[in-house]
Amino acid sequence: MTQRIPVVAGNWKMNFDHLEATYFIQKLAWLLRDAHFNYKAADIVIMPPFTSIRSVEVLVEAEKMKISVGAQTVSETAEGAFTGDISAQMLAKLGCSYVIIGHSERRKYHPEDDANLVDKVRAVLAAGMSPILCVGESFEERRQGIELGYAVQQVSDVMRDFSDEEARKVLIAYEPIWAIGTGMVATPQSAQDAAGAIREYFRTTYGESVSESVRILYGGSANASNASSLMEGPDVDGFLVGGASLDAEEFSRIARLTVKSAKDRAHRAA
Repeated sequence: MTQRIPVVAGNWKMNFDHLEATYFIQKLAWLLRDAHFNYKAADIVIMPPFTSIRSVEVLVEAEKMKISVGAQTVSETAEGAFTGDISAQMLAKLGCSYVIIGHSERRKYHPEDDANLVDKVRAVLAAGMSPILCVGESFEERRQGIELGYAVQQVSDVMRDFSDEEARKVLIAYEPIWAIGTGMVATPQSAQDAAGAIREYFRTTYGESVSESVRILYGGSANASNASSLMEGPDVDGFLVGGASLDAEEFSRIARLTVKSAKDRAHRAA
């Protein structure tokens, strides 16, 4: 099994102004430094609101922090008369490395269809950033017992026309909708089953090499209490954290537990 570097990404959603954001980043960096966190063992990513990205990035650059910055969404268009939209090139120029694509809240409140998401992924890749494509089922699909097929079909609907090299750069976040912001969480086995099914899609579509390089995250009420157990499965490569990413101490614990769990898992597999 390929040793993929875990990712711990914090999606702040519509929280924190730029002053609160810089305070948070300073506190997080201090907590991780105090814990002697090994940044080579995991990628730490923060996704602030658009209004805070520049402030966070300036601080990260000035203090030489080993934290990546990302965005919560992006326009599929490059420029033009699209009031309120933000292009991939704009985000790349700000120093963003990752962009969330197709989060369930964006699908629900700002209806985004598969064709739209394909264009967004293409725009992010063309700008040299990594898309984090969100997929996951609602209670209804889970009740019908079609949750794995549903999530895999969402991946396929977006990814089917990309090249091998493009596919390698995409991260997938499995986020069961019923678990987002509810306090409910998938069992470790459910998270692994979904991640395993998604990885099998990449294996069948792109081959073993691409499949083993794609990082698959879990999201949906992930926190320090369940991070270790959710990382037990061999195909779960970290987390897209929502509410828990607003607490610097909690988020730093998730990061540390993710690294420890990945290390323990590698030892068991050896």
